[in-house]
Amino acid sequence: MKFAVIGLGNFGSNVAKTLYEKGNEVLAVDKDKNKAEEFKTVVSHAVSMDAVDKENLQALGIKEMDVVVVSLGPEMEASILTVLYLHEIGAKRIIAKALTEDHAKILESVGATEIINPEKDMAIKTAIRLTSPNVLEYLPLLSGIGVQEIAPPEKFIGKSLRELDMRNKYGVQVLAIKELIPEKTNFVPKADFVIKDSDILIIMGEEKALEKINSL
Repeated sequence: MKFAVIGLGNFGSNVAKTLYEKGNEVLAVDKDKNKAEEFKTVVSHAVSMDAVDKENLQALGIKEMDVVVVSLGPEMEASILTVLYLHEIGAKRIIAKALTEDHAKILESVGATEIINPEKDMAIKTAIRLTSPNVLEYLPLLSGIGVQEIAPPEKFIGKSLRELDMRNKYGVQVLAIKELIPEKTNFVPKADFVIKDSDILIIMGEEKALEKINSL
């Protein structure tokens, strides 16, 4: 796939490097000449330019990119204008980093197809892990819906998924179960799967349903 990452701060630079390491074609863009020069050896292409310029963005061949990631640090106005111009140019998919809730709303209104708020997401994940010891990992999806990795509550151990009937009783769906002994992952496990204390459950549901599971 072809990606463009605009803004090579801590977030953008890690996104660009990881995408390239995964075998994708990556164009990295930053107005800092030194930073762009540094990235010429770690991505497919690196360009130094001001993204808050529609003509500059058009010259990058944005329409050919599968995804454009906008991560312009503390410059809210710059990121808003960049997303607006990308939308007007016809970018297929625009993922933008937001700094605040209001910033996110504006980015969506001018054409961002997906919003990322790294600090907020990390804060939520940390709070959930601190208040719910059985939650090993949390991933927010759509508004009000998330995916969690949890250690099974004691009352689940020794029972089959059929017996637990988690979808009807708790409102969550078991997506997969990681077995530690032996080490393997069962995707969409069968109803007769019996849960062990060494298993890790990956479940999806509304936040209230996930909270209910965490309270067991």
